[in-house]
Amino acid sequence: MKKKVAVLISGRGSNMQALVEAAAKPDYPAEVCAVISNKADAKGLVFAAAKKIPTHVLDHKTFESRDAFDTALHDLIKKTGAEFVCLAGFMRLLTPGFTRKWEGKMINIHPSLLPLFKGAHAQRDAIEAGAKESGCTVHFVVAEMDSGPIIAQAKVPVLPGDTEETLSARILKEEHTLYPAALAKLARGEVRM
Repeated sequence: MKKKVAVLISGRGSNMQALVEAAAKPDYPAEVCAVISNKADAKGLVFAAAKKIPTHVLDHKTFESRDAFDTALHDLIKKTGAEFVCLAGFMRLLTPGFTRKWEGKMINIHPSLLPLFKGAHAQRDAIEAGAKESGCTVHFVVAEMDSGPIIAQAKVPVLPGDTEETLSARILKEEHTLYPAALAKLARGEVRM
């Protein structure tokens, strides 16, 4: 029986697409049961709908507080029947109350070799720091941003003349392989927090 996963996005959802494509394989241990976005114009919603995956929009701007949004988000995820949550370019910081409810069941992918270069501009920060290598990290989500236990990492070199865009593109290729592999381990019970 495949484990049910809700994927949270805010944009194009390329990592969500990689998860959906992996989940289409008969031997993959998880299935995407819902794609949820905090932005109605997220391009990933179009892809998910075309794949017949239920999509939901929960606009954070319509809630009076972060806690109110996170409560509604938790309730929506529970309604989908999801056992796990994958953040895939979901550009919202989640409250400690929300992360506690999904502790050990929620993962994220970040475009750096954590604990280095946390935050929204990891690729630029790696270049500016003169790093010789960067990459991506799949980790459990905890209350502190980009700080949960690491599940898997993939390395890419930082090349002379790299820009934020060129490095991001190389890292993204690795993300699309690493994230489905890490989710499979979680769904099979091979990793736990």
